[in-house]
Formats: sequence, structure tokens, C-alpha cells
Amino acid sequence: MDKTKFSRPLSLKNVQITDTFWKKEMELVRTEVIPYQWRALNDEVEGAAPSFCMHNFEAAGRQNEERREKGAEFKEPVYTFRGFETLPEDPEHLEDKFYGFVFQDSDFYKWIEAVGYSLSQHPDERLEAIADGAIDIVCKAQQENGYLDTYYILNGKDKIFTNLKDNHELYCLGHLLEGAVAYYDATGKDKLLNAAKRYADYVDSCFGKEEGKCKGYPGHEIAEMALVRLYETTGEDKYLNLARFFIDERGTRPYYYDNEHPEEVKKKPDGLRYEYNQAHKPVREQDEAVGHSVRAVYLYSGMADVARLTEDESLLKACEVLWNNMTRKKMYITGGIGATHIGEAFSFNYDLPNDTAYAETCASIGLVFMARRMLEMTPDAKYADVMERALYNGVLSGMALDGKSFFYVNPLEVLPEACHKDERKFHVKPVRQKWFGCACCPPNIARLLSSISTYAYTENKDTLFVHLYIGGVIKKQLDGQDIEIKVTSEFPWDGTVKVEMPATEKPFTLAFRIPRWAKNYQVKGIDGAKTEEKAGYLYVTKQWTGTETVELEFPMEVRLVQTNPKVRENIGKIAVVRGPIVYCLEEADNGADLHLVRLSPKAVCEVKAEKIAGEPVKTVLTEGLRQKNSENPEEEELYTIAEPDTEVPADLKFIPYYVWANRGENEMMVWVKKA
Repeated sequence: MDKTKFSRPLSLKNVQITDTFWKKEMELVRTEVIPYQWRALNDEVEGAAPSFCMHNFEAAGRQNEERREKGAEFKEPVYTFRGFETLPEDPEHLEDKFYGFVFQDSDFYKWIEAVGYSLSQHPDERLEAIADGAIDIVCKAQQENGYLDTYYILNGKDKIFTNLKDNHELYCLGHLLEGAVAYYDATGKDKLLNAAKRYADYVDSCFGKEEGKCKGYPGHEIAEMALVRLYETTGEDKYLNLARFFIDERGTRPYYYDNEHPEEVKKKPDGLRYEYNQAHKPVREQDEAVGHSVRAVYLYSGMADVARLTEDESLLKACEVLWNNMTRKKMYITGGIGATHIGEAFSFNYDLPNDTAYAETCASIGLVFMARRMLEMTPDAKYADVMERALYNGVLSGMALDGKSFFYVNPLEVLPEACHKDERKFHVKPVRQKWFGCACCPPNIARLLSSISTYAYTENKDTLFVHLYIGGVIKKQLDGQDIEIKVTSEFPWDGTVKVEMPATEKPFTLAFRIPRWAKNYQVKGIDGAKTEEKAGYLYVTKQWTGTETVELEFPMEVRLVQTNPKVRENIGKIAVVRGPIVYCLEEADNGADLHLVRLSPKAVCEVKAEKIAGEPVKTVLTEGLRQKNSENPEEEELYTIAEPDTEVPADLKFIPYYVWANRGENEMMVWVKKA
């Protein structure tokens, strides 16, 4: 493992995003999404599914307060252990009981993480005051030993850590750690960080290789990468060691989950039993992405983190194998992963149905997490290309243009009637939803978009890696010299990027990703520099004089692409792509019955600047063919002798996939039949 290639994300405080496209998204999160989600966490959004998140923390806090006041006289309530979702009989008068899903605490943790990132870019006293008050509520719920999970605090503490496979305690811990570190980095306030450390310390006292400790591991991963983050913030080795323990122990025999769930032994054979949790094999033996897709990429991200910090070649190799399987055999063109709603999971290789796709928003976000972590060790454009694809398509599609409704599932083909009438497609929604009882996706989008610069750029001692072309002002230290680099970008609609370099006292390298879709790029302003292209990056090294502006021009050509023929669902179909943007047809522009449309691979395309639901975009206009409908469909036989189709020319408008369903309920299609 060559540590000289390693890089780290820049601090959010050292990058001020000025990019026209992404600054708008970040401002949307700051001004609309974060306040909206705070109301949702407090059950104040009319017509939205209730969250109960803050109610649960408040109820647990009141119970703690009562215990402290009564002391020895306090009697623990008689607990009724509840199922995954418990809804109140009277929502207006909630008891001090737990409501919602077992992982409900994590919704606040993701929200506070987004708040931290937002405050790093845009200080806001009012938002910070709200966050501080919310942190007070959460910390009051913490137990004296550090334990903090309202599901068990309110339902029965005798059950703590008895169902790791299903009940998300360590998942909630992971999101608590992520949120606490983000808020501490932004504000310097450590109240939530100290609470998070106390919970992590309690977990560390319970789990490990030592005799008498639990040999279990998270059912829903994220604690692994979150513990690494806590380690990098505090410098305390025990957190890295605990992350490594969870990873190394996962999937070993005898299965830990068999102790919790002996009935599972009878249901599935050894080796298949815990694929859903990625615990069917030790992680270094896994060569195919299986099971719940979000859990998988969270695990792989943690594996990459631990591989980097411990220089574990075998763990890095496992990450590479799993990455290649995911992105070459199981990823949608939009950067979506997880093809089936059954278990929100990966299907078999090359099984990528469009109209029943799951492609959870959180899964694309997790793919972005893993991509950056792989880039930190191995600057290879294949990781950044996927990161870009997922961000502009599979992630952004998960949020409406006004930031007030969300997709959990991101299909590539939608017939609204089927969504309402076909049980196999009930998971597919033709319009975004205000909120979800299981609300992982909305705050996940908020925390990712608020920290976008940490994915665009990484650095080491003498190199700035530009993975995504996002405009911003970057502050960096170079051997004690403070320098400021200005990046302007016209992505994703045009391919011009300019980098203004200050004078440097020593040679300094800019490493530019060359997107796979833009091989015929041009670069100017690098006279006298040493240049080298490797693994999809152009390295430009020189002692800069302060007068240079490097300009890159990436051709934004419309590309009509096809899938590997092993993907049966897409045989004889093509998709429209331009730059990093995947396009789709929508009924609002092209009429109903999109399945009757065909497009030639040689079609001439025109690019037009216009607005879709108020969003400035570039659309793609072209001419295709449309099969002519029968004039009397009610009288037509269901089956007839095959004859050549009667087709007529059809003007087609393709819009960016991420903006679909912002004009009401209508048909949508990414893959179009080939003429």
C-alpha cells in the first residue's frame, strides 16, 4: 500500500463553495430542507407521516429526571417490548412511550450532522440556538453508564444488545458519532461530542476480543466508519480498534447471529444465512455485493477507512473486488444500486429491472461515501466517475426542486397506474412524498449536499486532487505557506473549468480527473509544467508564479448509450446522456404511452437551455418514431398476426433525470427502444 498516494478531504472551513449549481442546492438545504426537517422531526408538517423522533428523546429525558428526583424510591415502569413500528391511538396526546421505528433516533443525528456542515459554510445564530436546544433534549435522555438509545430506554433496558441483527442500536450509535463530530467541527461545542464518546466508551466496554465481551457486530452497518471518524477527531486508538473488531468479526463462524436467532439455522444453509446483513462470510472472502444495499455500502466504506488507517492490503483488495462487482454488474446508469424491493437489496448480477427498481436514495449516497474513501487511497478516476454519476442523478433525484418532498425509491421507468394498482410496484411512487415513517433518505440528502466540498477535493502535502468540478475558493497550506486557489466551473451544463493558481514557493501539483465521457478534452495555461496522465487523472506540476489560470474544456456531447447485453431488461434500448447528466422522457413533454417511442442510435440531437419547473437546465431535443395507436382500440383483438409496425415521426424532449416528477404525476422512462 503506497501511502504517498493517500489524500484527505479538505476541512469544510477551508473551502467556500461558489459553484452556481451546487451552491443553489446547498442554499436550498440551508433555507428550506433543514428547517422543514426540523418541523418533521417534531411532527409539525401537516399531511406528512409522523416522526416521533424528538418526542422519544423528550420522553426518555423525563424518565431520567423522574429517576433522579425519586432516587431509591423510583420504580422502573413495567415495559411492554414493542415491535418495529408502534403508532399512538391518539396522536394529539402522546404518552411517555416509544413510537416509530427502532432506528428513529438516527433521524435527529443525521439532521444535526447536516446542521453542522451548513454552519461551517454559513454561520447562523438562530439555527445554532435551535440545534443547541435540541442537543440538550437528547443529552437528557442519556443513561448514567453512557447508553443512549430511546427504543430500549423506553421499552426495556434488560433487552440492550440482545438483537444486534435487527434492532439498530449500533446503527444509531454510528449516526450519533457522525452528527456529533460534524457539529463539534463547525461550532467547537462539545456537549454532543462528549455524549457520543460516552456511548462509544460504553459500547467499547461491552464488545471486543477480550474474554467476557460480546463478539457481536452491527446488523445495520455505519458504526464502523463513524468510529473511524471519532478516532480521527479524538486520536483515541480504542475507537479505531473497535471499528476494526466489528469488521474482522463479521461473518466469522460460528455465526454470532445464530445465538440471537437460533430459528435462522433451520431456515437457510450455512453461507447464505446472513447475506442480507453482509455477514454470510468474513469480509475479506466476500466477492459479490449482496443483501441490503445501504448496509452494504456503509460497511464497505468502513472497510476502506480501516484499510487506509491500518495499511491492510487484504481489506483494500476486498473493497476493490466488491466495488468492481457493484459498479460493473449491479449499478443502474443513474448510479442507483439495489435492484429489488425485497430486502431493499442487490439482485443477482446484471438483473437491473427499470420499472420495479428500488435504487434507494440512501444507497446512492452510500456509494458516494465509498467512492471518496477509495479515492483517498487510490486516485483512480473510476471511483470519481461513479461518484459524479450518483451525485448528479441517483442522489439529486431523491429531492424535489423545492426541497419539500422526497423519493425513497428511484425507478428508471414509471407508469403511475401501475404504481397505484400493481402490488409488485407499490414501492414505486410516481410523485415525491412529504416525509416517511422510515425517514432515512431526506436527512441523508441534507448531510451529503451540505458537505459536498469534501467529495470534490482531497489533498496531501503537495497535491490538490480535483475529483468533481465544483466551483469554490480553496485555502491550503503548502510547507507553511498559505495559498488560495479559485475554481470556477460551468458543470454540469457546460464543460469549461478554470483554476486560478497563486504563486507558490515550491512546486505544487494539481491533479485533475479526466471524466471517462470526456477523453477529447483540452487544457490551457500549463506552459512550463511537468504533466503526466495516469489512472484517469492529469497531474500538472510546477512552481506557480501567480499569473497562471489553468483552463480545461470538456466536450459536453450528447451520447446515446446502450447496456451490456447481459442486462436483459435493456436489450434493444438506448439512453440519452450528456456530460454527467442522465436524461429521461416525461409524459409532460412527450405525451402518454412512452413505451411506443423509438429512437435511432444515429439520431441528431439539439441541446436547448430552458427551465423545468423553474429549474434552469439543458434539455435534449431530437426526432424519433412513435408506433401509431389503433383508431378503435376497444374493437381490436388482443392478439393478431405479426406485421410491421405503423410508425410516425415524433418530436422528443429529454429532460435531466433528477428533475422528473416535479410537474405532477406522469409517465417517465430512461431507457427507450432502439429504432
